[in-house]
Order: sequence, then structure tokens, then C-alpha cells
Amino acid sequence: MGMALSQSAASATPDPTEQFRPFLKKVTDILVDPQLKTIPKNEQGRKIISVVREHFDFREMSKRVLGQQWRELNAQEQGEFEDLFTQLLQYAYIGKIDDYSGQEVEFTLQRIKGERAEVQTLLVDKGKTIPVSYIMLLRGEQWMAYDVVIEGVSLVRNYMEQFKEILTKEGYTGLVEQIKEKISQIEKEQKKS
Repeated sequence: MGMALSQSAASATPDPTEQFRPFLKKVTDILVDPQLKTIPKNEQGRKIISVVREHFDFREMSKRVLGQQWRELNAQEQGEFEDLFTQLLQYAYIGKIDDYSGQEVEFTLQRIKGERAEVQTLLVDKGKTIPVSYIMLLRGEQWMAYDVVIEGVSLVRNYMEQFKEILTKEGYTGLVEQIKEKISQIEKEQKKS
């Protein structure tokens, strides 16, 4: 009897909201920490990304934004693209750190279908609410987000459309060069501020 119980408990799907709630709390605690503002922007980004990696699957994100092109890359190229794309996201959203001032996150709904889940939240800011959904895959016992949908706009789809256009015109090498240029441009702007 005990054996059957432990097997069914082990096969139960973990609750995505319950896994994500403490993670988001950890991220928001870092964002409101006054010490964060005392370190350079690039270090702020590294600090946040290291925590975000706990529940975000940047490999899956990279795979989805590249679509068909991903399958044409070898393992080393896939790893390099994942690093570049993660760095681009880090820099693209680091500027938004200053916009965060303790807005509340309300968990509203979750959907689970097999090894996929969506956790819907509302970011409450001075009476205004912004719907934010996290799209996840189950990796072992861990739900890992691979897309964020803010007010109906998918981060992955947004980058996928931009990258598809560049891939069509300039190929994979052109895309990589543009991402590197963008990262370099952002780094220069950060050094000025």
C-alpha cells in the first residue's frame, strides 16, 4: 500500500504556480533592493539573469525564436546562439529595472496540458493592471518558462518575427552580426550612463 502511494505521489505533476510564486518573489525582492542601484548596470543584469535562469529555459527560447534555422545549427552554434540571445535579453530588459518600484504580482489562473503550462498573473501598478503570462515546459520536476506574454504580446513571437525577416534577407551570419552589434551598442550606452 505504501509503495503504491509513493509511486502515485511521485508521478503527480508539480504545481506551476506554487513553483513560480517564490521565484517571482525572489526576483522582485532583488529589484527593490536599494543595493542593486549601487552597482553598474551590466552587473545588475548579470545578477538578475543568474536568478532568472532558475526558472527560465533560455535554450528553449532560443530554439523557438530561430524556428527552422535552429535545426540547421550544430551543437556548438546552438550554444553560441543561446548565449548571445540570453545576453541580448539581459541588456534589452536591464533598462526596465529602474521602472520597477514594487508593483504587486497577483496570480490569477493556471492551465496545465501534459508537460506544458501557462501561469497567468497581473502586475498591479497604481490602479492599473498589466496581464503577464508565463508559458512553461516541465523539465523533470521543474516548470521552466520559455515565453512571457505581456498584454497579449509574446516575447518569443516578437523576436521570432524580427529574426525571421533578418534570416531571410541576410542569413544566419547576418542575424548573429546584428545581435552582436545591438549588444555592443547597448554596452556603450550603459557605460555613458
